[in-house]
Amino acid sequence: MHKSHAWLFACLLLSLSGITNAQETTPSTGSFADPQWRFSTNKPKKNWFSAEFDDAKWARGLGGFGTKNTPGARVSTIWRTPDIWIRRQIELASVPKNPAVMIYHDEDAEVFINGKKVLDVAGFTTEFKVIPLDEAGRTALQVGNNLVAVHCHQTAGGQGIDVHIIDGDNIPSLPPAARERSPFKSDLITTWGESVTAENVWQEYPRPQMTRGNWKNLNGHWDYAITPRTQAEKPDQWTGKILVPFALESKLSGVQRLLSEDESLWYHLALDTEPTSDRRTRLNFEAVDYRCDVFVNDVKVGSHQGGNVPFGFDVTDAIRKGKNEIVVRVDDDTEKFQLNGKQSLNPRGIWYTQVSGIWQTVWMEEVPTQSIEDLKISTDAAKGTITVKSAKPLDHSKKTQLRVIVRDGEKIVSQAKGPVSALTIEVQNAKRWSPAKPHLYELNVAILAADGSVIDEVGSYAGIRSVGKARDENGHLRFTLNGETVFHWGPLDQGWWPDGLLTPPSDEAMAFDIDFLKKSGFNMIRKHIKVEPRRYYYHCDKMGMMVWQDQVSGGAKPEWTRLKENPVDAVWSDQDHEQFMAEFEAMVTALENHPSIVVWTPFNEAWGQHRTVEVGHWISKRDPSRLVNLASGGNFWPAGDIVDEHAYPHPKFPFDAKRDEHFIKVVGEFGGHGLPSEGHLWDTAANNWGYGGLPKDKGEYQDRYRESICILEDLKAQGIAAGVYTQTTDVEGEINGLLSYDRKVIKISPAELSKIHAPLLK
Repeated sequence: MHKSHAWLFACLLLSLSGITNAQETTPSTGSFADPQWRFSTNKPKKNWFSAEFDDAKWARGLGGFGTKNTPGARVSTIWRTPDIWIRRQIELASVPKNPAVMIYHDEDAEVFINGKKVLDVAGFTTEFKVIPLDEAGRTALQVGNNLVAVHCHQTAGGQGIDVHIIDGDNIPSLPPAARERSPFKSDLITTWGESVTAENVWQEYPRPQMTRGNWKNLNGHWDYAITPRTQAEKPDQWTGKILVPFALESKLSGVQRLLSEDESLWYHLALDTEPTSDRRTRLNFEAVDYRCDVFVNDVKVGSHQGGNVPFGFDVTDAIRKGKNEIVVRVDDDTEKFQLNGKQSLNPRGIWYTQVSGIWQTVWMEEVPTQSIEDLKISTDAAKGTITVKSAKPLDHSKKTQLRVIVRDGEKIVSQAKGPVSALTIEVQNAKRWSPAKPHLYELNVAILAADGSVIDEVGSYAGIRSVGKARDENGHLRFTLNGETVFHWGPLDQGWWPDGLLTPPSDEAMAFDIDFLKKSGFNMIRKHIKVEPRRYYYHCDKMGMMVWQDQVSGGAKPEWTRLKENPVDAVWSDQDHEQFMAEFEAMVTALENHPSIVVWTPFNEAWGQHRTVEVGHWISKRDPSRLVNLASGGNFWPAGDIVDEHAYPHPKFPFDAKRDEHFIKVVGEFGGHGLPSEGHLWDTAANNWGYGGLPKDKGEYQDRYRESICILEDLKAQGIAAGVYTQTTDVEGEINGLLSYDRKVIKISPAELSKIHAPLLK
């Protein structure tokens, strides 16, 4: 074969494979700007394989198509439906003497060239096959433009279709499957998301337990660019605008681009400032996934690692009066050894779209030279006291004092001054915080100079409550709140959104979920594998919703043995464990003042479970004011306060008197009853699913739900102290929510849910 023909078919192979930057070095060099197929998973009209057919409304995707981990498949674009139709135009300078089809198919496939069927294969393969074209197939090819069209049908298990037209005398090696650059783009959007603009996006003060008036919100349009990871200098040009604080992959970001592990995401913001000469300027980020370097006016002001917690830098020495620029570089290795929660490079089942970059509020504030960096607030319900201390020791040498004023509404109910280390204030006839009466006291905390003038002051609040455990009349351990036994009843709540992914479209949207659950008769939320914006917990504090807070998971995991004896931990390096603990500590520090949080959960279902007893002892010592669910549904180790079983679809618990004696018994997940909401599905072509299979109608769905609650009520009588129902909303392919993913469909009304739940809370 002539060298130019070999090059032509090599390039043809690469274009059909979908390699975005394919190049061959031969007598000529070619590249392809649009190496994608058009595809549809809905049955098209009969002439779908003809050149005249209009496929403009079909989706675009890189070949091959199928599901990851199907034996032998090379998959760039996920395909999960029973059928797929794909089309691609190619240009040929000449036709070789021995053209062939190189194909992987699972299952039945038919291939057309220029409207003529040239191949029909049945069953599935586990490797690529080379099938020479017969005379009719050879004559179907022509010099110039050619249309290749393929239909594949599958019935069960994994699936894949990958088709290449090659020279049968020169069979090439296939390059690795290219990764699609765009995430799945759903039509779903919430009512709040429809109203988001660069001017109104997330304007609320982001740190509700330590407020100052002098701050600047930096949310809105920033410039962005994506470069190879190897590039250290900031880009010379910016690709476009991204709406902060929405992640790169989300609809509301305005970009919807997947970040690869060999790429860096850069942000740029130009802003004018008027810094005050005798004050310090801090630049704050509520969350950036996952590692970032921050520059102000080309000065590196700091770095941070950990995608789920707030952080900030003193930028006083870099900021200047007038025009300034902020540049942020982000790296994100979603599936390497980092805490990534439910994010996946291959979203499916219980794993969702990856999230990269800034995904919570960015803001600046000015503070005095001597300032309150953070507060530690604790309470004692029995004594009616509030203790306030500065998280960082303050300067004693200047005879400064700490002053705390406690208000109930507009009325001052207590106040005190004293050493800057800590103050304990007693509130007479204190009102206790509880789900039934979520009373909050407003706090004014100030540093006073020796002459009594205010050096720095912040606003805050506290809910006076105490969390504990006690045995009932039958000897079962139960949760207590303010000394009273309380059954913890709530949903698994993952906090994902179809338009913002991890980022709620607005503060109002976030509060809507909590309000819906409160009206539905829940008194607790298990916040699952996610750390929410701090305002989320503020809403829980105000509305009276207890929270079980999970640590975000990631890293190596052991075999999942649940509650069996002799569990095994995953092996983690000291470095990876130290990073896990640093992120755990940062989460606890950021959230520990919220009265709504009553339980910490370090591990879930053995995901990243390692050094379990060590971690359990650490968190119990770090925060003795709360209970510890060491491994929810995971491998049980005798540490913490709770033994937790997961069971689907109906709740159950493997009682063991010896194991359970010193632990509160809970069903930490159950339910997951699915119900599709037509017009409100993330992907109509996907395998939308719920546990136990889908019901035939809404009536059966509600019957299944009631049955689960009745079973849980029986388990409560046997000693179960809490139940967690999966889940608040649908999430991507999971349709087992009480609400649709876009929050526009309520599957069971709050009034009806409240009636169903009432016996659990007696």
